[in-house]
Amino acid sequence: MAYNSGMNSPTYDLVVIGAGSGGVRAARIAASHGARVAICEESRVGGTCVIRGCVPKKLLVYASEFAGQFADSAGFGWQLTEAPAFSWPDLIAAKDAEIDRLNAVYLRLLADAGVELFEGRARLIDAHTVEVAGQRLSAERILIAVGGRPWRPEIPGSELAISSDEAFHLPIMPQRVVIQGGGYIALEFAGIFNGLGAEVTLVYRGDRLLRGFDEDVREAVEDGLRGRGVQMELGVSVAALQAASGAGVVAELSDGRALTADAVMMATGRVPYTWDLGLEAVGLEVGERGELAVDDDHRTAVPSIFAVGDVTDRVNLTPVALMEGHAFADKQFAGLDRPMNHANVPAAVFSQPPVGTVGLSEQAARIAGHRVKVFKSRFTPMKYTLAGRAEKALMKLVVDADSDRVLGVHVVGPDAPEMLQGFAVAVRAGLTKADFDRTVGIHPTAAEELVTLRQPV
Repeated sequence: MAYNSGMNSPTYDLVVIGAGSGGVRAARIAASHGARVAICEESRVGGTCVIRGCVPKKLLVYASEFAGQFADSAGFGWQLTEAPAFSWPDLIAAKDAEIDRLNAVYLRLLADAGVELFEGRARLIDAHTVEVAGQRLSAERILIAVGGRPWRPEIPGSELAISSDEAFHLPIMPQRVVIQGGGYIALEFAGIFNGLGAEVTLVYRGDRLLRGFDEDVREAVEDGLRGRGVQMELGVSVAALQAASGAGVVAELSDGRALTADAVMMATGRVPYTWDLGLEAVGLEVGERGELAVDDDHRTAVPSIFAVGDVTDRVNLTPVALMEGHAFADKQFAGLDRPMNHANVPAAVFSQPPVGTVGLSEQAARIAGHRVKVFKSRFTPMKYTLAGRAEKALMKLVVDADSDRVLGVHVVGPDAPEMLQGFAVAVRAGLTKADFDRTVGIHPTAAEELVTLRQPV
């Protein structure tokens, strides 16, 4: 039964703040269990992933890979009779049309489920009341699923930089790009702009990209990016920005040097979007990065208020938000206990070369106290042999020497994210190296390396 606050306002069993992947999934599943549900969204339905994240980004990755494929085709006997021509406006228009289609799909899913949509930034009034677009909604439960937003350092001239959000809507493709950051967003956009013909420089304060990933993965990705022409300035950061004379932006580095570019992107991470949400009205505090703390049932310190997805800053991946939203709705509105396990969550980086990974890195396994055996191989993928590319793929297994259980699988190279989905099931199931060894490889594929590695290194 819908909560009744006694106020003259619509009453619901659940009000969701944020119509991204986690929020939409929670709303739909709760409604399927018979709950009366409202959802509030200040932007477009679909959230970061669909509107300004994974989906449009991967479309741009696909576009950027064609130049290399055209060049590789000569090794396989193809001759292009004229030079290929690329149109950034055409790509952006096609991307926008696909995002419009997906936005319409999400709107239809909510409507078909009977979920009421309220457009606007929602704010908490009390533990059971949300205000959106001048209207107050009361609910037995409130779910916060507002995701995250790009964070950029506070440096002089920071307003001259773009984030990944703006990169999807540039009217003209920049020919010189400086990207600050060493995480997956920075690397993915470095590959995009580089593949589309721009001069790209990555600036990162650390000594190696992809902090937190396996060291062999980090090395392989750096080698691949350099081999494709991406310049790297490691151990420094962008200290200030100023407009260049005529056009462009000058990025002043922390070591005193300067780089001139048509665009400077700050790919310095994302933070939970918890500001201006009315949290103080209900006594909710946030962590250092603005995250909301929740228990295993996704409940905050206020019993009627829950949170899922990136706003909790646990594992910030779209499939995780989807599972959390689903588990929340099943538990609260159907009594189904579906605990969310954040261990061994697979991940991909759509850099060039791409990465697929699941489980512990070699370093993390050792820190956790495991006695480790490592199996790995670096080789030239078959598709690069006739093309003449020198780029190497990496296959790596991290194995517990005592139990023989495979603790981690790490791949860098063509189709790495695709092949890791199946191996993620194996790691999640606790399979051993002997189980891998007993599996017949599919030949000729790169993935067969993972079941034919025999000698530890």
